[in-house]
Amino acid sequence: MRAGGYGPEMSITTSSRPKEGAERLCIRIAAAGDIHCGSETDVAQVAASFADVASRVDLILLAGDLTTHGEPEQAAPLAAACRDLDVPVVTVLGNHDWHANRRDELVAVLEEAGIVVLERGYRIFRIQGADVGVVGTKGFVGGFPGSHIPDFGEPLLREVYAYTKQEAESLEEGLQAVAVCPFRIVLLHYAPTAQTLEGERKDIWTFLGTDRLASPIVEHMPDLVLHGHAHAGAFQGDICGVPVYNVAVPVMGEDFWELEMTGEARLPSEVH
Repeated sequence: MRAGGYGPEMSITTSSRPKEGAERLCIRIAAAGDIHCGSETDVAQVAASFADVASRVDLILLAGDLTTHGEPEQAAPLAAACRDLDVPVVTVLGNHDWHANRRDELVAVLEEAGIVVLERGYRIFRIQGADVGVVGTKGFVGGFPGSHIPDFGEPLLREVYAYTKQEAESLEEGLQAVAVCPFRIVLLHYAPTAQTLEGERKDIWTFLGTDRLASPIVEHMPDLVLHGHAHAGAFQGDICGVPVYNVAVPVMGEDFWELEMTGEARLPSEVH
């Protein structure tokens, strides 16, 4: 594995109109998705890559597909790499992580190593004196304009629609919960915008994500959205000005994307 960043190091500012004299905060993040650990994964290389990036950042975010087929033993290299790190590691699961239908065992391996697994949830971290709210869920399929899966027809198809609705609702609830954090990040596996799917065959876009996940993002305007899954997609997009990045390792060509977020301290009384 190689540590590094996608192109030049980037900085994201979370407040365009800072108040005079307001305290400015800064955190450094590393992000990656679609690591796909498996039976032939080099454990030492994974450990070295994570240790290297952890020495430079305050938070590591993983956008799902940690394993090739969702077998718990395939998560062992990642667990070993993260167990002794001094920075938080947060992840969502991907479709590959569900394949073997051994979700509980897989999550147990990750959590035993101290990795925070978000499934329709959120977590607030205190980093560099600032609250960082991470809202995470896998997301799901559903399509984009011209290819939406409808809430109509066979019960099985309507179950797919309902599942995606629940994923979007969890983002809504999580973003409400972290509204007062000066840094607010959405972590997904499936894509919430077609912009980061450019490069993938359009006939499979419906299975790579859905813009139904974008509604809570438009409503609450977090500072950053990360996802994976689209191995041949584009790196960067946006949703109504909110930056969206496809951090799948095959897209980046590197193990991690490193970025810096700066922003103004936000007090709870400022949000109503």
